[in-house]
Amino acid sequence: MSVKVRFAPSPTGKLHIGNIRAALVNWLFAKQQNGTFVLRIDDTDVQRSTQENEDAIKADLTWLGLEWDETFKQSDRFERYNEVVVALKEAGRLYPCYETAEELDVKRKIQMGRGMPPVYDRSALTLSAEEIAAFEADKRKPHWRFKLDVPARVEWDDLIRGQVSIDMASVSDPILIREDGSFLYTLPSVVDDSDYGITHIVRGEDHVTNSAVQVQLFDAVGGNVPQMAHFALMTGKGGEGLSKRHGAMSIGEYRDEAGLEPMSIVSLMARVGTSEPIEAFTAPDSLVDGFDFGKFSRSTAKLDPADLEMLNAKILHTLPYAAVQSKLSNVNEEMWAAIQPNLNKLSDVADLLKIINGPVTPIIEDTDHIAKVRELLPVGTVTPETWAIWTSVIKEELGVKGKALFKPLRQALTGQEHGPEMAVLLPLIGRDRILDRLAT
Repeated sequence: MSVKVRFAPSPTGKLHIGNIRAALVNWLFAKQQNGTFVLRIDDTDVQRSTQENEDAIKADLTWLGLEWDETFKQSDRFERYNEVVVALKEAGRLYPCYETAEELDVKRKIQMGRGMPPVYDRSALTLSAEEIAAFEADKRKPHWRFKLDVPARVEWDDLIRGQVSIDMASVSDPILIREDGSFLYTLPSVVDDSDYGITHIVRGEDHVTNSAVQVQLFDAVGGNVPQMAHFALMTGKGGEGLSKRHGAMSIGEYRDEAGLEPMSIVSLMARVGTSEPIEAFTAPDSLVDGFDFGKFSRSTAKLDPADLEMLNAKILHTLPYAAVQSKLSNVNEEMWAAIQPNLNKLSDVADLLKIINGPVTPIIEDTDHIAKVRELLPVGTVTPETWAIWTSVIKEELGVKGKALFKPLRQALTGQEHGPEMAVLLPLIGRDRILDRLAT
């Protein structure tokens, strides 16, 4: 069997890191199995779906290196979904319900107050023709529920969770079509998975009950039930829900505002929630061979945004000049080699260039001292060894050491109290600029 999986984002908003985790797990599994990775655009919500969001989704996946093999839009398949609706109605598996949202809420509260599970009571199935006519006369539009086969248990061997068994009597007949005739997620998803030959459904554990419902729907539409894999959900480092503070920015924000490299996100999402250590990788393909559902933990995955910063720095420290050349028009290969070990983000280059090229406003508190150290600058071309030679001479001649030696020099040459290694910066600043900044 050739593996075929899908990632199915809705273009009603931007992709977030949790979405990317689902996309990446599917992508890695497909690549490892020499299978097919499908990008399905779930745009059945035509009012909220936008072309801008769809374009952004594709741009984000491309930026991350998660290229798809096939793609399609659900909005192009309404005719097919309606064919299935007709068949399900004729088979007695899809039935109209006229309760309002408020009436359903009251029912649930009553059931819970009696210690009963809030499962839909199927009262719509007993409506008389007269009652239905009265609802229609009152301008009520029905929503349509899928009639589950109960009593029954739906069971499967989950590739991550192991044996799963769901008592369908504990589940409400799911609504497949809203009052306005629009589809909810379940029916189009099952029809698509069936028609496109999806072999594995890989997603978060919050979909476990949905998967049990969909197993019965697959049977009802004559489709093959895919294998299932449900990974644990992700929280912040302390177990808190994800938020912008705890790593839940959109992928575009990570790229454009936080200035992260795509592989810092991919590296973390490939390993978070698994038994594998968090490591920096420079290409998604490097993660394919080691992918294994058996390495996924059943415990909640904890996202520490600090890991993204750490991984980003490690990745930058290994990138060859050719990988960044197009992004750094004012940096040659020699300069890249010099500043690379001091970078946390590629945007740091601009700050380093300002320190190197200026303008810099020197911070000089003791003009006499700076005048003396200026005279002690070794003659000739400034090299990476100049800093050590110069500071040794200053220490010997002026009797200063430690902070009293290094801090005034850094402040005068860079206008800052902290920064990259001065031995690295000094040759890049060059003799003329050094002397100019030390002039008092």
